[in-house]
Amino acid sequence: MPARRLIAVVAAVAVGAIVVAAMVRYTRGVEANLTGAAATSGTVKFLKERAEVPPFTATDLDGRPISTASLRGKVVLINFWATWCPPCREEIPDLVALQAKYKDHLQIVGVSQDSGSIEDVRRFAAARGMNYPTVMSTPEIEKLFPGVYALPTSFILDRDGKLAQKHVGMLNASLTEVETKSLAGLAPEIAVIYAEDETRVRLANAAQANKIPGVDLTGLAGAQRDEALKALNTEHCTCGCGLTLAQCRLDDPDCSVSLPLAQDLVKKIAARK
Repeated sequence: MPARRLIAVVAAVAVGAIVVAAMVRYTRGVEANLTGAAATSGTVKFLKERAEVPPFTATDLDGRPISTASLRGKVVLINFWATWCPPCREEIPDLVALQAKYKDHLQIVGVSQDSGSIEDVRRFAAARGMNYPTVMSTPEIEKLFPGVYALPTSFILDRDGKLAQKHVGMLNASLTEVETKSLAGLAPEIAVIYAEDETRVRLANAAQANKIPGVDLTGLAGAQRDEALKALNTEHCTCGCGLTLAQCRLDDPDCSVSLPLAQDLVKKIAARK
């Protein structure tokens, strides 16, 4: 190849590399701007009447004490979840990223409703790099946060320990970040809309029911209870509603079709001893 042609080829390659690098920088800049915009613009909805949630003390999966009273001054996100719950597993990476990004202003606390051993939950949390404490659910904690009909369910407390919002179903990462920034006082430009408290029973965002009206799960062992909940959240009712058995029972507790189907399913699982 003649020297002049070789020089031309080398120059063309160099120019191409410069153009590609510029395009990469531009794309990353656009992505960064979009990410920032999603977290700082728009409006956010909080409860008009904020009830103070009494603090509780519990022990996390590693045996360390957790006191929500010591978290005053931070936004606190109480996340009820379980290892068997698909949407719970799906939102964990977003919660991990949120905790890492706003560690000085936010504290996430997981409340596991698993029926299995603490060790099983501990291994699950470690495998997924959960960087926020998780405690096992207790009747005392459930009394403080009533209405957990499905998982995941998240309660967001403001810096004074008052309930600012409740979400049933998988969290929207961008919205949760906006809520965090607003409650933490990091984004005063975000407009706040105040709404009345509404009890939502219908499942949203693929939430998994963990309490089924008319169906007694107390007689099941831990693994059996998890199996029953998975089945109730998977198998569909035949009444024509198009919902799973769990969804139908919550949406219409008087349905005469879903009740015997759900009860029979639980009996079959209980018989496998």
